[in-house]
Amino acid sequence: MAAPDFWDDNAAGQKVIGELNALRKQVETLEGLQATYDDLEVMVELAQEEDDESLLPEIAEGLVKLKEKLTQFELELLLNGPYDKNNAIVEIHPGAGGTESQDWASMLLRMYTRWAEDKGYEVETLDYQPGEEAGIKSVTLLIKGHNAYGYLKAEKGVHRLVRISPFDAAGRRHTSFVSVDVIPEMDDDVEVEIRPEDLRIDTYRSSGAGGQHVNKTESAVRITHLPTGIVVTCQSERSQIQNRERAMKILKARLLELKRQEQEKQLAELRGEQKEIAWGNQIRSYVFHPYTLVKDHRTGVEVGNVQAVMDGEIDVFIDAYLRQQVQKREAGGQGA
Repeated sequence: MAAPDFWDDNAAGQKVIGELNALRKQVETLEGLQATYDDLEVMVELAQEEDDESLLPEIAEGLVKLKEKLTQFELELLLNGPYDKNNAIVEIHPGAGGTESQDWASMLLRMYTRWAEDKGYEVETLDYQPGEEAGIKSVTLLIKGHNAYGYLKAEKGVHRLVRISPFDAAGRRHTSFVSVDVIPEMDDDVEVEIRPEDLRIDTYRSSGAGGQHVNKTESAVRITHLPTGIVVTCQSERSQIQNRERAMKILKARLLELKRQEQEKQLAELRGEQKEIAWGNQIRSYVFHPYTLVKDHRTGVEVGNVQAVMDGEIDVFIDAYLRQQVQKREAGGQGA
């Protein structure tokens, strides 16, 4: 950082600063955990020496809080995948069902935004397609922060809603589905071969929020990768060039994710495993009626306070899923 040319590449400099701050935070957290443990140990010794039971409630409360913080810190250390520390690109798409599904998509958008803000992450909307009556047709978010992808990869899959639809005059119960896709934002130094002849690039006027300028010029960009059929759109920037750069970065990430999935599939076939296909499978149900319950079908974790979940309190699901994946990897390694 003290080098005279450190800030010649601002993006690279910011990346180093971010990684340094993340490491500093880990050290500070570890030191804080150690200090809390030492304080509790002194209190236990004091209670024993003076036979003072009045300290026991405070010690018990301190142990509970220490365990919670230690569990969270342990989970952070488990996020050691090649892209876990990266920013996350989150795409939300409603399924069949028109306005009801589009409204469900907007509810999930709010849930993830609340979660990210509570984590101290920055949320940037790369693409936003509003619904005709309510909700959204699709949205692409860039969630910036250390380990954003590591956490949010747990949310990839289909989310199911059961409720009395506010759009049904007869007050009937409806079931809606929304798919959530999560990929890591790739660094510029990651090489992916993308041939110009494999791309179709279209421009159009932005339909999202952003003032009058975005609607007057064809600054929004849609890139189609012809060999795979992957389509990426971006309309967050004011210029077509900037949106094209952003879209290419997302395309690179999606192609890398596709390659990773193909490798996992091949490995599973070699092992003779029945691999669950994440896309199209329901990972979690949110029931508003006739009772209130959110259940993750992968881990079995259930939460009765639906409103708290919709306000962004989803760490319990993320934690359980990530620990489950660690156990599977360890079991697979032992069996190999």
